[in-house]
Amino acid sequence: MDAFSDVLRVIRLSGGVFLEAEFTAPWCISGKVSADDCKPFLLAPRHVIASHFVAAGCMRLRIEGGDTINVRAGEFVLLPHNDAHSFGSDLDDAPTPAREVIQPPQVGGISRIKYGGGGVATQLLCGFLGSDTPFSPLLSALPPVLKLEVRSTASGAWIESSFRFAVSEIAAGRLGSATVIAKLSELLFVEAVSQFVASLPADRRGWLAGLRDPQIGRALAVLHARPTEAWTAEALALEVGMSRSAFAERFSTLVGQPPMQYLTLWRMHVAALHLREGRGSVAQIGFAIGYESEAAFSRAFKRQFGASPGSWRRQAG
Repeated sequence: MDAFSDVLRVIRLSGGVFLEAEFTAPWCISGKVSADDCKPFLLAPRHVIASHFVAAGCMRLRIEGGDTINVRAGEFVLLPHNDAHSFGSDLDDAPTPAREVIQPPQVGGISRIKYGGGGVATQLLCGFLGSDTPFSPLLSALPPVLKLEVRSTASGAWIESSFRFAVSEIAAGRLGSATVIAKLSELLFVEAVSQFVASLPADRRGWLAGLRDPQIGRALAVLHARPTEAWTAEALALEVGMSRSAFAERFSTLVGQPPMQYLTLWRMHVAALHLREGRGSVAQIGFAIGYESEAAFSRAFKRQFGASPGSWRRQAG
């Protein structure tokens, strides 16, 4: 399994669509996804990635201080940092806060908006991807906005029709389709990130650029596959055929942190997965990821997540 797949498995993204909107030009809306929007599907995730799928028509979108992008029918937009943003037919108009025009959902359904000046129509599905344990190297490597043309993917027609069907099922009160939405949203996220990685310039830095580098990508794969080993920078450099100094410099430059600091971060996320799934006692989990004492593991875990392993497990439960 590659490092990107490992990260997705550990942070366990869950998705949902909480809003269906029908807009007619001219229209302009401002908003930001909140933890409350996610409640029908996921209890208060610590990190939220906002998403919009344009089912019909088109719109323009801009985060605060960012560039304006055009989004057409069949395109899926992700905001990895959940920035406040405006979207509409004309962003020069004063935006109306989304909260002022949302119609509350019926029991078991989703919220709706029907708003605009009566012109050209746009249908929008607004949702999210959420995680309780966001992986900072991945998130910091992503741009403010990712756009994916769903129809251009290998399974685009199937994904789009399944997405629409699942949303209609949720709107009809059959929330079992939320699982379908979660899987489809994760699939689209992976596809969007993969396309972003393929488009990165050769001099780009960040965790995703590290994955693409032959030696650093190999080092990341080794750390993910064998996190319990007593790694040193020298041992990792030898593993990928580099000198220690050259390896340490390139790893830190691309990934954004030294190899051993990254290893600690990864071990903590693996531990969080085990705690969430109830795999053994705190001491057993600490030993399983390479710590010789429960106290040392607890200190490292609290530095990363701000809570002891036992407290974090109770909160996650």
